[in-house]
Amino acid sequence: MVKVGVHVSIAGSLDLAVDRAKKAGCDVFQMFSRNPRGWGFIPLSKESCDTFRSKIRSSNLIPIDHMPYLPNLASPKSDIYNKSIAALTTELDRCEHLGIAYLVTHLGHHLGDGIAGGRVRVIRAINKALKESDNSVMLLLENTAGEKNSVGSCFEHIRGIMEGLENQNRIGVCFDTCHAFAAGYELRTESGIRETLLQFDEHIGINSLKIIHLNDTKGHLGSSLDRHEHIGMGFIGENGFRLLLHHPDISAIPLVCETPIDNRRDDAGNIAKVRELAG
Repeated sequence: MVKVGVHVSIAGSLDLAVDRAKKAGCDVFQMFSRNPRGWGFIPLSKESCDTFRSKIRSSNLIPIDHMPYLPNLASPKSDIYNKSIAALTTELDRCEHLGIAYLVTHLGHHLGDGIAGGRVRVIRAINKALKESDNSVMLLLENTAGEKNSVGSCFEHIRGIMEGLENQNRIGVCFDTCHAFAAGYELRTESGIRETLLQFDEHIGINSLKIIHLNDTKGHLGSSLDRHEHIGMGFIGENGFRLLLHHPDISAIPLVCETPIDNRRDDAGNIAKVRELAG
């Protein structure tokens, strides 16, 4: 059986994310531990951490944290860059307090001064954050969709970042299907999926794959469009996800859907669709 879930809200209090995940029928869930659209945050209290941990233990759910939107680890602007490193360090600490094993991060945008410079800044930022937040939380690098100035849209670039990181034991990868398809990786056919995963293994190593963001897409192959769609309703389609979910390298990896909620389908509906396609 696949382990599948969705991104859930922490509105009200952090522990309510666990309740929402259970209600949606999740095996695994992703959340933001704070407001994802601002730099400020409320420090965690011991009581909120204890309540969250207690609910996780009783639920057997797998929690995953995601970095907020504003940090940009590749930014050439010193103020944004330094705030981004501080945000990453803090989020790693918050994961430790909450008992969350994985933190997913985007790699950022170099803002036009070149991929090489952006990559160097990402490496420096992650090394600094992992050193300052000395715990066992694993940071997962998420592939991007190939949008302008983005860092990490191809496996070779992710490998280049990973090779520069000092603490390899705390680094893994989150593979986003929408982003990969938008960046030109074929996921609709058996041969395309096989080739994509062979390239992933060659450049990164399949053992580094810890989480999959399972999202269909509103963009064509190679479109660089980062717009998620319900499972099976986009350009990857039901057959693509059926093939992907039956691949032996994928079936055991926790899956998180970051799909829309609208009059066509909700979170529980996307979870049900994934389980149906997985057989």
